[in-house]
Amino acid sequence: MSISRDMFPGGNTSEGFYSYYQYMIEKDANRIFVIKGGPGVGKSSLMKKIGKEMLERGYDIEKHHCSSDNNSLDGIVIPKLRVALLDGTAPHVVDPVNPGAVDETIHPFGM
Repeated sequence: MSISRDMFPGGNTSEGFYSYYQYMIEKDANRIFVIKGGPGVGKSSLMKKIGKEMLERGYDIEKHHCSSDNNSLDGIVIPKLRVALLDGTAPHVVDPVNPGAVDETIHPFGM
C-alpha cells in the first residue's frame, strides 16, 4: 500500500518566515520539474493529479503544502523515483539548475 505524507516546507513564525523549500528533494535528484505560471493556471491541480496517479501506481508521495493556503501545493515529491514537481513562482522562486538534463520548466497554461 502506498503512503501519502502531507507537510509544510515553510511557515510564518513569530520570528518571520522560515523556508525549508530547498530541502524538499535531494541535490542528486533524477528529475525536477519547475512549474511556473500565474494564479489559477493549474499548478496545484497538475501536481495533485500526478500525485494521485503515482499513489495508484503504488509509489509513496510527499505533498508539500503552501503555508498560506493548505489547499494549494508547493510541490510533490516521489522519493523512490527521486523526482519532484515544484511550484517555481513567487514567493518561492525556483529556477532550473541543470535545464534539460535534470531540471525542466513547465508552463501549464489553460489546464
